[in-house]
Amino acid sequence: MPTTSAVRELPHPERSEIRLEHVLHALADPVRLRIVNALGGYGEGDGGGATCSQVELPVSASTATHHFRVLREAGVINQCYRGTAKINCLRRADLDARFPGLLDAVLNAAAHM
Repeated sequence: MPTTSAVRELPHPERSEIRLEHVLHALADPVRLRIVNALGGYGEGDGGGATCSQVELPVSASTATHHFRVLREAGVINQCYRGTAKINCLRRADLDARFPGLLDAVLNAAAHM
């Protein structure tokens, strides 16, 4: 009998549902900005991305989980399970389509902090 592995899908807003005020709120927190900056080096949709533990943060694991969730619910990142690991990627294409130049400006500013 063949086995199937259950895929856990996490809720993400559709591109058209991503709202500027939610994105800006998510990016206003220094820890979340640090996450976005760290994920900026990974490719989107090419198998790239980072697990939550690969992003070094000065907070507890439960607090880090909260920050990743806020970014996902705002539409800034995509989270998917690969095995038991949760992989995080920036939603660059979606953010660039909705708010051209915003993500590049944020990443550029974060690099100079």
